[in-house]
Amino acid sequence: MRPQGGFMFDGLFQPMHLLVIFFIALLVFGPKKLPELGKGIGEGIRALKEGMKDSPAEPTKNPDTEAQTNRKV
Repeated sequence: MRPQGGFMFDGLFQPMHLLVIFFIALLVFGPKKLPELGKGIGEGIRALKEGMKDSPAEPTKNPDTEAQTNRKV
């Protein structure tokens, strides 16, 4: 038995829900625009994953900006 107040989005992406979301998107964007939209979202997600993979663990500090922030006015 599950405790009450469980995971809020549990069962959110069931097949019927995905079909309804797809149908609404088809109505809103139209059949010609939908593949372009999907391609753009896919490329964005791919770029985000690559950016997260390539980024260093700790951000590098620029000495010029660090000197400006430490300077008192």
